[in-house]
Amino acid sequence: MSIPMDTSTAARSTRWRRSLPPVSVIVAILIAAVFIVVAFFGDLIAPLDPDLQNLLMGATAPSADHLLGTDHLGRDVFSRVIVATGPALAGPFVVALTTVVLGASLGLIAGFRGGRIDTIISRAADLIWSLPGLLVAIVVIGVIQGGIWLTVVVVAFLSIPNAIRQTRSATLSQAGLPYVAAATTLGLSNARVMFRHVLPNVRATVLATGMLDFVNAILIFAALAFLRIGVVPGESNWGLMLAEGQSLIWTNPAVIVAPALAIVAVAASITIIGDWAYDRASAEGER
Repeated sequence: MSIPMDTSTAARSTRWRRSLPPVSVIVAILIAAVFIVVAFFGDLIAPLDPDLQNLLMGATAPSADHLLGTDHLGRDVFSRVIVATGPALAGPFVVALTTVVLGASLGLIAGFRGGRIDTIISRAADLIWSLPGLLVAIVVIGVIQGGIWLTVVVVAFLSIPNAIRQTRSATLSQAGLPYVAAATTLGLSNARVMFRHVLPNVRATVLATGMLDFVNAILIFAALAFLRIGVVPGESNWGLMLAEGQSLIWTNPAVIVAPALAIVAVAASITIIGDWAYDRASAEGER
């Protein structure tokens, strides 16, 4: 004879099950977590010195001593992929953080205030948005011969307009709602209404935009490194490894396959997590 479950207990159990992310999201979170750990502790995890060369060995296939083989300079591919994870995630993370803080703030102000302020911010965003981003990055970084931080500045500058446009659009849909009018009638300042009341209701858009910018930045950084722009020759870098390993595709395919899979895995996992987080934040905002 089964004992009937208390109604409140059953309801809590149902809500708990519904709050669990799908299997695909759990897998994506685990993949992202692994890459984050590797990014922080790559130098400790790498089994060999990623910069140690063995010209006599040259490019070799995977073996017990070198799990992913070696490149044309005899460097351990597995160690290089691990150590390259930190720079591959750090730059795009700063880009995404910058676009969320600056882009979302400007978009919030433009959508809430309207008028001349909206016109100035929106036209500036449209102007930057119209530029061929990758080409501008190639020219600016290539001419100045800058490193990782110049790349961060340029990519962030080119990514901010997207955050402005997305946040402005979401803010416009909130600005005319009764709760905004009520807060204004109570004498609350514009800054308080925007950042304490409107911003929580557009956080889903801000979160999704930040994660999308993070993924786009990973791909742009890899593309620039593939073109040998914004990187130091010989450093452990996923994009640079793709460029250097082109001639080794038949000798040791892992030189190209390993960094390519790393880029795809990170981009795909963050995209899946971002979609799920956006849906969750949107559902909570509607309650």
